[in-house]
Amino acid sequence: MSEGASILHADLDAFYASVEQRDDPRLRGRPVIVGGGVVLACSYEAKRRGVRTAMGGRQARQLCPDAIVVPPRMRAYSEASKRVFEVFRNTTPVVEGISIDEAFLDVRGLWRIAGTPRRIAERLRGDVLREVGLPITVGVARTKFLAKVASGVAKPDGLLVVEPADELTFLHALPVERLWGVGAVTAAKLHAHRIKTVGQVARLGEATLVSMLGEGTGRHLNALAHNRDPRPVQVGRRRRSMGAQRALGRGPHPPAFVEAVLAELVDRVSRRLRAAERGGRTVVLRLRFADFTRVTRSHTLAKETWHTGTILAAVHKLHGEAASLIANRGLTLIGIAVANLDGDGAVQLELPLQAHTGGELDAAMDQVRDRFGSAALMRASLLGRQQGPTTPLLPD
Repeated sequence: MSEGASILHADLDAFYASVEQRDDPRLRGRPVIVGGGVVLACSYEAKRRGVRTAMGGRQARQLCPDAIVVPPRMRAYSEASKRVFEVFRNTTPVVEGISIDEAFLDVRGLWRIAGTPRRIAERLRGDVLREVGLPITVGVARTKFLAKVASGVAKPDGLLVVEPADELTFLHALPVERLWGVGAVTAAKLHAHRIKTVGQVARLGEATLVSMLGEGTGRHLNALAHNRDPRPVQVGRRRRSMGAQRALGRGPHPPAFVEAVLAELVDRVSRRLRAAERGGRTVVLRLRFADFTRVTRSHTLAKETWHTGTILAAVHKLHGEAASLIANRGLTLIGIAVANLDGDGAVQLELPLQAHTGGELDAAMDQVRDRFGSAALMRASLLGRQQGPTTPLLPD
């Protein structure tokens, strides 16, 4: 870990909605919802009325009847992201992208030519606003974890520097939900023991946390509660998984529709795997239900693959195993991911070698889509169906 507060976490505010407000002056200062059936993003004016990302459109309009609903423009968001990352890289060469709208920046060693980390963060915010026209919040701290927490506290359109001498005072006053890894389930366990703040977590000690939450979670939270996070800002770090998801809204959803969505998501993910020349072994299915609870199911294959048919078969198996949960609780979101990715671009062949592996069809379809667009070829089950928007992503 660095000795001073020199790690920046830069996070664009309500990214999709901010792009819409930037490009249409009539939307500025008004509640904006991006997406109709499901909320893909919303402005802070809408958030203050209770609207949240992934909420059903009907519920969002009930909470905020005067909201302006606009369709997503993924190309505009992708272009804005590229311009913001140009600003990041002009600020420091040590940039680690987390998503299209946030990144860590390490500014150690720049004080002679660029000033203090606070001054660099101030200039970064001004550059993004002037060159891209978007508000951005920056947190500055000694660790990646605390820099991200600081940016979360400073939102929207803010700057917060947590100096080393003030770290624990700042951190220990925050609710436990600010710790990475504390979701609804872990928070409920901590609250059941009347533990509400990070400071209370820190005072428990590692052994007590392990007994309450298990070894992995207990050790992890104990380290974060004392701001122990040795991870450096890494440039060019490759993804450990690739995925895609689609919010469905409240159902019921016909089985044929769900099957089509599964196929659509697998097509997206497998094409990205082949483009990056990375095979993966573990297929993951993520589901969110009408009561906002989530489950994750995974299946590890015998060998790495980027073959569409193989991944789709594994997804169908996982979906079938979760059928009773879906029937009882209602399905509002489906996510597909392939994890345990290899790093060398090779897929291991098995004996006996087959003359036709199925990869020829994938390769031919990729060539057609690369030349004529992703909509040039599609599955028959997707004809006439509105496909979900393709979220812009950082390079794989």
